[in-house]
Amino acid sequence: MKKSIYAFIAFLIVGMSVATAQHEVGAATLPDTVNFHGQELVYNGAGVRKKAWFKLYSGGLYLQNKSSNAYDIRTADETMVIRLYITSGMISSKKMINAVDEGFENSTNGNTAPIAAKIETFKNFFSEEINDGDIFDIAYIKDKGVYVYKNSKEQGIIPGLEFKKALFGIWLGSKPADKRLKKGMLGND
Repeated sequence: MKKSIYAFIAFLIVGMSVATAQHEVGAATLPDTVNFHGQELVYNGAGVRKKAWFKLYSGGLYLQNKSSNAYDIRTADETMVIRLYITSGMISSKKMINAVDEGFENSTNGNTAPIAAKIETFKNFFSEEINDGDIFDIAYIKDKGVYVYKNSKEQGIIPGLEFKKALFGIWLGSKPADKRLKKGMLGND
C-alpha cells in the first residue's frame, strides 16, 4: 500500500513539473525553454497578436535571463528568440510582408534606408505560403546575426546588431505591433 501511495505521489510531482514546462498562450503551447546554437533560453513572456477581433498569432520571447525592460532587450547584443506561432488561416504571405513593412516603419520612425536591403531579405523569408500552425523562430545569435526558421527549417541569416534592434523593435519598440503582445512578452500580462 505504501509503495502505491509513493508511486502515486511521484506521478503527481512529475506530472506537475511537465505541466509547468509549457505555457498556454491563446491557441498555442509554448515551451519553457528553447535551445538555439547551443544556447538555452528561458521563456520571458508571451501574448497574442490581434487585429480587430481576430487572433493572428501567439508570440513568445526567450532570453538568457528574464527581463521586463524592452529597451535593454532590443539593444542587447546577446542571443534571444521571438517565436511566432500562427493561429489563424487569415495570415497570408502578402499580409505578413505588409505587416513587416509597417513594423519596420514604426520601429525605425520611418528611417528604414540604412537597413533597406536587409529588410527586403527578411521579407523574402515569408514568401512561401503561411498556414495555421506554422511556427517562425526569429533568433538573434550573438556575433552572428538574425536567423529565421519556419517550422524548424532555416530560411536564412541577416548579419548585424542594428538590424536586430530594428527587428525586435517591431514587437518591443515604442510603437509595437500590438501593445498587449509587447506587455505579455515582457512578462507583465
